[in-house]
Amino acid sequence: MIIVTPLGRATLSILNEMGAAAIFATRVVLAALRPPWFFSQVLRQLVRLGYASLPVIGLTAIFIGGALAVNIYTGGARFNAEQFVPNIVALGISRELGPVLAGLMLAGRVSGGIAAEIGTMRVTEQIDAMTTLSTDPFRFLAAPRLIAVTLCLPLLVLVSDIIGIMGGYLVSVNSLGFNGAIYLRNTLNFIRAEDVVIGLVKAGVFGFIIAIMGAYHGFRSSGGALGVGRAATYAVVSATVLILASNYVITSLWPL
Repeated sequence: MIIVTPLGRATLSILNEMGAAAIFATRVVLAALRPPWFFSQVLRQLVRLGYASLPVIGLTAIFIGGALAVNIYTGGARFNAEQFVPNIVALGISRELGPVLAGLMLAGRVSGGIAAEIGTMRVTEQIDAMTTLSTDPFRFLAAPRLIAVTLCLPLLVLVSDIIGIMGGYLVSVNSLGFNGAIYLRNTLNFIRAEDVVIGLVKAGVFGFIIAIMGAYHGFRSSGGALGVGRAATYAVVSATVLILASNYVITSLWPL
């Protein structure tokens, strides 16, 4: 009983949290699908959360592409398979590293920011005032952020794929002795449309998770500045774990 009771209490707490998050996500999705839509808010969030994240996404992609090329070359040299560097770099970035790393970077930058912003509004009673003035906070605060992040992350991942592959190209040509024309031809001949599509599908799912977790923990924050900081931390951690879990599920279910 000493072991079972805490275990059962923790299980019920996790299930309760999952149920609350699912109900919250449903309310936000319904608010995003039904008019009226606050297009000015959506545009503002697209710029703040999407466009402003482009530099960090680009820097991450180019360094990951270069590091991936070096590691694949080092491993392939043991089996005389160095010629597969462009193929594996393109496949790894488009299907896995591009969407996952972009999602994780945005989870740290965007999800925590959303939680802190909405959490501050919660603890300062701005959300209560908004409700008093007959403005739906789900429609005005959560829905625009959900739409913006879900739309912009696939675009960021597409840019990340291009930059990451070019990072591998630059390192391979300038440091590993590859011929540039042959490298690009092997990349274009090997990569398929479905490799890019699965990355974009993952990006859409990751964007949804990032926005929902940020808004969810922001709406539930309490206790002043300490509560806002805790909400931001929970948002980043939960978004990161869900991104990695959903990545595995999508990869497993996607037809080869």
